Amino acid sequence: MQDLPKYKKIILFDGVCNLCNGAVQFIIKHDKKDIFRFVALQSDLGKEICNYIGVDQTKIDSIILYNPGVAYYHKSSAVIEIANDLGGIYSLLSVFKILPEKLRNYIYNYIAKNRYKWYGKKESCMIPTPELKAKFL
Repeated sequence: MQDLPKYKKIILFDGVCNLCNGAVQFIIKHDKKDIFRFVALQSDLGKEICNYIGVDQTKIDSIILYNPGVAYYHKSSAVIEIANDLGGIYSLLSVFKILPEKLRNYIYNYIAKNRYKWYGKKESCMIPTPELKAKFL
């Protein structure tokens, strides 16, 4: 697998989903500690990472947070971990850990299932601006 940046957490996201792209833009804006790098699930590297961590990409309808050599999270757990890493007020989302993961993921899956209908879809993955290119693998 391609050399991944050391000490960075990788967020794999649906590159054609407007909601997902909006979430990526939000995370970039609030990632003051430069923790995250981003990879579209549809990209070759996205597929390679999914294969490496054992996630069947044909059955994944989720954001994935991959901390190389440590762990990976998906669905609501990924959202909570990302918010916690952003710190500040966003870390308050950790309170949702008290809910059973099955319940959290039920809500997450409902949003994921309707995301194209509610937020739309792009024809292709977003192309980062030159300023943001270093954030994408």
